[in-house]
Amino acid sequence: MPGIIIGIVLGVLFLITVFTGLFTVEQQTVGVIERFGRFSRLAEPGLHWKFPFGVERVASRQSLRVRQLNLDVETKTHDDVFVIIRLAIQYMIPAKDKVFDAYYKLADHTVQMNSWVFDVVRSKVPSMKLDNVFENKDEIADDVKKNLQERMAQYGWEIVRALVNDIEPDAKVKDAMNEVNRQQRLQVAAMAQGEKEKILVIKKAEAEAESKRLQGEGIANQRRAIINGYRDSIQNFQDKIGGTSAKEVMDLVALTQYFDTLQMLGADARSKVVFLPSNPGAMGNFMNEIRMAFASAMEITATGTPAPETRHE
Repeated sequence: MPGIIIGIVLGVLFLITVFTGLFTVEQQTVGVIERFGRFSRLAEPGLHWKFPFGVERVASRQSLRVRQLNLDVETKTHDDVFVIIRLAIQYMIPAKDKVFDAYYKLADHTVQMNSWVFDVVRSKVPSMKLDNVFENKDEIADDVKKNLQERMAQYGWEIVRALVNDIEPDAKVKDAMNEVNRQQRLQVAAMAQGEKEKILVIKKAEAEAESKRLQGEGIANQRRAIINGYRDSIQNFQDKIGGTSAKEVMDLVALTQYFDTLQMLGADARSKVVFLPSNPGAMGNFMNEIRMAFASAMEITATGTPAPETRHE
């Protein structure tokens, strides 16, 4: 009976020893094993065994994956504008042989990186104006990466890249920048609208000038055609009826036109009151004026030179 009890106790101790001594390390991870508080070895991914009962312990499991540290750095630009620079620092332990340095040389690597990033940003941005900060954010990121890489390499860390994700000035400054941009766009739109209206006015004036020119040519051609028609009519009348003068033919034509005009005015329903000369003397003066107008027009058509103006009292 005592032997059975001893066997059971030994079996339990064996099982405790086995299960407390077994441990696993995940993929892309390296385990740090310490023996009595002193570094012993590194454990790669897979199943491992360590001495139980506190002799050895897994002090840490260090990932070899790329990590990211997000930081917001508030600083002032050269033109006295406070901005918040939002950075993302991507870093990693580059190889298994760097795990010892990464774990033991720095108590908290994120705190140390935070301090160095603030130092770099606050020494560079104050020498730049706000517009230059927006334009040269890649330069800021490169300076941060370069300085961090030089300092963190001795502690087993590699800086993969540094990114400036956002630059956020004070809300009032943002509103002022947006207003300046809006006014500039309005100014450009107003200039475009002015150019448009200028072109329309010029084109309209050119169109009116061309229209008046064509209208003048049309009227001149019409009058020329009328004069030529009268001239041919007089010539035909004189050829068919001998002994008639041009004056008599013109008087007859003018009289005929006069009565045709009266007939058209009387037939038009829109005509209300029309004042026309009725006495014989006025009729003679009217005929003389028409005849002189026809004669002047014929002379212009024939010679191209205006006839001298004749005044009648």
